[in-house]
Amino acid sequence: MTENRYHVEIPVERGYLDGTIVAPQTTIPGVLFVHGWGANQEQYMERARQAAALGCVCLTFDLTGHARTQHERETVTRETNLNDVLAAFDTLAAHPLIDHGSIAVIGSSYGGYLAAILTSMRPVRWLGLRVPALYLDEGWSIAKRALHKEHDLVAYRKYILPSSENRALRAAADFRGDVLLVESERDEFVPHTVLASYLQAFLQSHSLTYRMIEGADHGLSDEGSQRAYTSLVVNWLHEMISGRRAGSGGKVPNNY
Repeated sequence: MTENRYHVEIPVERGYLDGTIVAPQTTIPGVLFVHGWGANQEQYMERARQAAALGCVCLTFDLTGHARTQHERETVTRETNLNDVLAAFDTLAAHPLIDHGSIAVIGSSYGGYLAAILTSMRPVRWLGLRVPALYLDEGWSIAKRALHKEHDLVAYRKYILPSSENRALRAAADFRGDVLLVESERDEFVPHTVLASYLQAFLQSHSLTYRMIEGADHGLSDEGSQRAYTSLVVNWLHEMISGRRAGSGGKVPNNY
């Protein structure tokens, strides 16, 4: 474990003695989990438990319009949900054990889209995205539920987009941390072209890990796909955290 060393002067009768205190580095990484549209924080509890076993402080939460606030599902906007993610990040970062330079954000689908944008507003070091969605930049005041009616998202997601044309992709293009990008082989909502848009955008990342979950659908509806994704996330976090503790994890991204 990395230690901190402090020089101290020990008072004695005729002056002082030179001393050095060697203490463990007590701050630890944090991990924020952001669920997708129509899901809830319960789906990330097992992953949070396993990440905590690696020595992390983890936070899961329910986006507005879900769980206790499901009655707001028809009216909640992307702006509100982005503010949710910002508030959750700040809550995690305020934990007294957190190393502010070692925070990971893991998001799925809509949550992955929001997590990508978050990196332009907060100091995220590690970013894990599973089937991150893409939405047109227009219509931030439109209820998220209505976006599929107002925008032809099926057509929008058929093409590889330049990062300049989408807020989430612009954030990805500026991100300097480490990235895990996960695709579902049989995704019925987020096609490969969307993943390709993100892959193309993350050219300046410190590292980029891309994985395909074979046979998986968008929601990881079978237990095998769930286990495969959990394993990918936990193994990747272990690799990133081990690199940090060994002193080879690179600098904190300066992209916010």
